[in-house]
Amino acid sequence: MFCPKCGSENTDTAVHCIRCGTAMPRMEREYGLGTSVSASSPASPRVTVSNNLVWAILATLFCCLPTGIVAIVYAAQVDSKLSAGDIAGAQASSRSAATWSWVSFGIGAVFVVGYIGLVILGATIGHR
Repeated sequence: MFCPKCGSENTDTAVHCIRCGTAMPRMEREYGLGTSVSASSPASPRVTVSNNLVWAILATLFCCLPTGIVAIVYAAQVDSKLSAGDIAGAQASSRSAATWSWVSFGIGAVFVVGYIGLVILGATIGHR
């Protein structure tokens, strides 16, 4: 059974999530039926995982194209894995998309700082 909040896998008899402590929905086990006991909790909880697609696109456009494309590929995998029921895979792809977005932002920042340094160096050498 997966946690409705964080998506981590728990045993079928778990009362609380082993990772975040959220109360797990109680399921009826008589006659092999998986019907929900509580009317407020759905039978199959919808887990949301951020795909970080916006950050990946911004990193691609404004920072570093090659690493930004890698971030977009991982971000695109999140929704398809989530719809297939692979919550752990969706979370891994989400983390990879965020990591590659930050790598792109870092590379872009290094180039901006380097460019500003070269402009300042060129201006100070040109005044001699």
